[in-house]
Amino acid sequence: MVKKTTTLLLAASLLLSACGQNQEGANKDPETGSQTETPTNGHQSVKDPNQEEVTPDANDSTNTNGSSDSSNDKEDTSKEDTNEKQPSEQTPVKPQYHINKVFNIVPNDKATEEKVVLLTFDDGPKDEKMINSLIDTLDKHEAKAIFFVNGYRVKQNPDLLKLIHERGQIIGNHSWDHIDLKKESQVEAKKQIEDVQKIVMDTIGEKPKFFRPPFGSAGDHVKKIANDNNLLFMTWSNGSLDWESKSKNNPEAVINNVMDQLHPGSNILMHELPWTVEALDKLLTKLEKKGYQFVDPQNIELKMR
Repeated sequence: MVKKTTTLLLAASLLLSACGQNQEGANKDPETGSQTETPTNGHQSVKDPNQEEVTPDANDSTNTNGSSDSSNDKEDTSKEDTNEKQPSEQTPVKPQYHINKVFNIVPNDKATEEKVVLLTFDDGPKDEKMINSLIDTLDKHEAKAIFFVNGYRVKQNPDLLKLIHERGQIIGNHSWDHIDLKKESQVEAKKQIEDVQKIVMDTIGEKPKFFRPPFGSAGDHVKKIANDNNLLFMTWSNGSLDWESKSKNNPEAVINNVMDQLHPGSNILMHELPWTVEALDKLLTKLEKKGYQFVDPQNIELKMR
């Protein structure tokens, strides 16, 4: 009886030992015999031994945000297409004003403001300090002006011409020597005008579009030369008289002269002179209080009518 019981216990022990070995083998890789880990979520992670691990690459087609480069390519192409459809140059704005035969600035239609003045300065460029002061005042009042220059002065002071241009003001042609062109031959008048066109072009890269004869004196031959050079001919319709002796060192006289002649479309003649420089801020303030605006010369047609 004892022997039978002992035999049964031994058999049971052997059976339990065999079961334990089978369970341990279930967690081993069948090819390597190494132990595998069982994930905590209850699913065993099996790695394909023939597959290499892939590291994200900068040239990979999939971005880290989950979108592919193909969508970006489409977006870039769309942007390129849009840019191609844009005009290479902006369409020029149609001028709103023209100059009439008595040299006033006139709106092209009734909807355009008529209470405007054109600001002009003759006989420069002379002095850097005066030019900067004039333009500082113009900038303060958001105004543009035509600086009618003489060729001989540009030759002496090319940097001053560049200064006027770089500060956003407009250059006009006032002949080379400031002589009475009406008394000159057609050949000489042509030279006086065209030499200024050339030196200004050589200095700032563009030609003047406005011409004013010295003393306002010109015959038909001068007007034709101006027209042949695509210049708008003008004198003035409101003289500051800042060149007269009674205005010298008298800014108030300059202001009063302009205000006494003021009318819609006034084409105001001034000069690069110390007393005009001093008068300008007060003059422009008075004009604004009267309801006047300052016409941009680039908003004027280059043809009289």
